[in-house]
Amino acid sequence: LSGTLQLLPGALGVIYWPEGNRRGLISGLLTGLAIWVLTMVLPFSHGIDLTALLPLPIAPGYDTWDLFTFISLTANITVFALVSILSPASPEENSAAQACSVGALSRPQRRELLAASSNEFVQQLAEPLGISVARREVERALQQLKLPNVEFRPYQLRRLRDQIEANLSGLLGPSVARDIVKRHLGFKPLTHGGTGQDIRYVERALGDYQNQLTGLAGELDNLRRHYRQTLQNLPIPACSVGEDGEILMWNHAIETLTGIAADEVVGARLVALPEHWHTLLDDFNRGDELHRYKHRLDLRGKPHWLNLRKAALSGPDHPEGGSIILVEDQTETRLLEDELMHSERLASVGRLAAGVAHEIGNPVTGISSLAQNLKLETDDPSILETADQIQQQTRRVSAILQSLMNFARTGNHAHANRYEPVNLHRCVAESINLLSLSDKGMGIEYRNECPEGLQVLGDEQRLVQVFVNLLANARDASPDGGTIVVSGNADGYSAIIEVIDEGSGIPADSLDHIFEPFYTTKAPNKGTGLGLSLVYSIVEEHYGNIQVDSPAQPETGRGTCVRLRLPAYEPEPESGQRPNQRS
Repeated sequence: LSGTLQLLPGALGVIYWPEGNRRGLISGLLTGLAIWVLTMVLPFSHGIDLTALLPLPIAPGYDTWDLFTFISLTANITVFALVSILSPASPEENSAAQACSVGALSRPQRRELLAASSNEFVQQLAEPLGISVARREVERALQQLKLPNVEFRPYQLRRLRDQIEANLSGLLGPSVARDIVKRHLGFKPLTHGGTGQDIRYVERALGDYQNQLTGLAGELDNLRRHYRQTLQNLPIPACSVGEDGEILMWNHAIETLTGIAADEVVGARLVALPEHWHTLLDDFNRGDELHRYKHRLDLRGKPHWLNLRKAALSGPDHPEGGSIILVEDQTETRLLEDELMHSERLASVGRLAAGVAHEIGNPVTGISSLAQNLKLETDDPSILETADQIQQQTRRVSAILQSLMNFARTGNHAHANRYEPVNLHRCVAESINLLSLSDKGMGIEYRNECPEGLQVLGDEQRLVQVFVNLLANARDASPDGGTIVVSGNADGYSAIIEVIDEGSGIPADSLDHIFEPFYTTKAPNKGTGLGLSLVYSIVEEHYGNIQVDSPAQPETGRGTCVRLRLPAYEPEPESGQRPNQRS
């Protein structure tokens, strides 16, 4: 028993003192055993009484085994501690000590395996185990880890390797299993100074320990979870990448942007991402640039503009290196910038059109006056008819010019709106005249069936803008030769106006989104997605509402009906009283 106790310092040191090393253990063990042999084994084998030879305050013949056991054990512990403190431990010893310590987590190195997939695991293990046993063990480990039948992600392959070793340990013993895994499922040699710890592996282990951590360890784990959740919920798409290109973190925002779940890519390399993403992120990660602005990327058939930023993870706390990449979606900003530029161009064109219309109006007025004079100077019927036709055409030109000038002033709302009675029939007619100036939809027939007396309270030019947008959308959706009907009627205190086309209709899954800015069902570069959003805003300003039914003709599945409801205007019965105005 006293000799066996010499192993006690080493056993306790393995579990509770990671700083102890091999040199200290051997030195302490040799010292303790030497004292034990000199004080207990030799006296027993040769019949020597040490109490008579040594000046010890012990009566001769007294049983001294406990005293000499204590002396040898104390010397063992003292030498073990001193040598361990004075001599540095090797990295292998430190790793083994951490693995054996109480409460220690497995902290494997994040290294690349020689086998690049689970199928290669089968091929590598076929040599020591046979092909059938190797396949069975790999499939068993995959099922235990709930991994797909073919796995290629580096992190999951490392987990698979550990699971196979654990399973083989139950069959062949720990030593044989470790030897097989080490020889046939080995790691690639390091190409640089070192590699970092497998962070994902450690986090999974900490998750298993969550309910067991108490005190300071529990508080630190709560803090870790808080910061990780902060990164995961960050509204900016972000990912963390190791020095070797392995994805270590993939937050919720980048999941939404890319459409790729974190479980599918964490532990894989950037080159394993879909082509357009791995080309963008891997090239940016490997390059020297820290910023990339307004990079265009087509996602799901629509162009997106992205800003990329990169920061290196370096310093004493990150010896393994790596980087964190932020991907900011600037699509809405870019579209707003384009729309602003487009609006500025339209404003310039509007001012130009107003100026041209004003300049053209002068000679047109002169032509009309000359035709009027011509009618006064002759009685020839043919000349009178020609003069009437000239005046009719000049009035038409004047009406078109007036519509252009009115539309050019639309959007100038420096002062608060003052709503006045507006004739809807006239608004629709002016909108049709404006659309008729374009060469688009020349085969489309517009029918204005709004009653002449139907009026609402509002801003006439803003309402013209509403009908221009609605009729333009209906024109774009209608087939050649189609008809667009605008009808209206009074319903109590409201006026209901319907714009009905014969187009293919709006998909059901798009109806809930058509009033959102930048949402459009048109082909790329055929619309900005702001027309119906503007219509919605103007109708809301007029205390009305808008509804879209598609298809308008359920029996044929075609057509769209846009229904507006606006406050109707009814003149006061007393003469001379001013109509109500609403600001």
